[in-house]
Amino acid sequence: MIVHRGLDDLQPLANAVVTSGTFDGVHLGHQTILARLTEVAKASNGQSVLITYWPHPRTVVSNDSQDLKLLTTLDEKIDLLDLAGVDQLVVIPFTRSFSQLSSEEFIRQILIEKIGTKKLVIGYDHRFGRDREGGFDYIQAHQSEYGFGVEEIPRQDVEAVGVSSSKIRAALSEGNVKIANRFLGRPYSLTGTIVKGRQLGRTIGFPTANMQVDDPGKLIPANGVYAVDVEYGGQTLGGMLNIGFRPTVAGTNQTIETYIFDFDKDIYGEHLTLRFREFLRPEQKFDGLPALVAQLKQDEESARTILGQ
Repeated sequence: MIVHRGLDDLQPLANAVVTSGTFDGVHLGHQTILARLTEVAKASNGQSVLITYWPHPRTVVSNDSQDLKLLTTLDEKIDLLDLAGVDQLVVIPFTRSFSQLSSEEFIRQILIEKIGTKKLVIGYDHRFGRDREGGFDYIQAHQSEYGFGVEEIPRQDVEAVGVSSSKIRAALSEGNVKIANRFLGRPYSLTGTIVKGRQLGRTIGFPTANMQVDDPGKLIPANGVYAVDVEYGGQTLGGMLNIGFRPTVAGTNQTIETYIFDFDKDIYGEHLTLRFREFLRPEQKFDGLPALVAQLKQDEESARTILGQ
């Protein structure tokens, strides 16, 4: 997949089949659109093109932008769209001035002049342009004028999936990773750098890797203990993850700490990816370290069973 970061160097394509949107999460609903996009492009011997925006438009135009946490970083989104078979990705920097483009200006300046769109494939009720004024009916009424066709994914196809980014965010915020993973079509993940913590885990037989997530805008699931797959150095390991404030040891800051099974290596400064498999229990305060250790042993046994280890 060719990635264009901005519009400056973009040249119109010979036969571009285009869709657009934020595609946060690249979930099953998005995958329905992407499957049709690539199908139409192949049938017409064209190239599939996806237009997306960074940062997320809501962080620029909405009053609740500070509360918005994303399911995918830009790099994660790029990787997922590549796996989905998109030929060309156009990442448009979303600014206040860009948000003021009318639907007419978006069509003429972006779709026609910059990309050379021959067909537009959009999801049911997709809107674009200032105040979301443009849509399928508007383009359909002006097809001959613009010189490209438009196809809308039928309402029943979109609603049959029953998935939205907001539903996935809500599930993760409740620790319901099973629902989130089902909607995503894959395990939810966090990627970050391992940093030094208080190193209390090693004193009780459960040394942990303390992760600092790469993107502060990434959604962190609810506090609690999870069974996770750990991707490190090209291998997949098992582990149990605690997200929270460690009340038993008087913690004050939220941490993301993973006990990696059957692993003994100094990995400070290195990258890990955690893939959430199942929620084990909420975070809780124990009556001293012996009670905490006893629970951690139970957690390990449960996690190993879930992960098949």
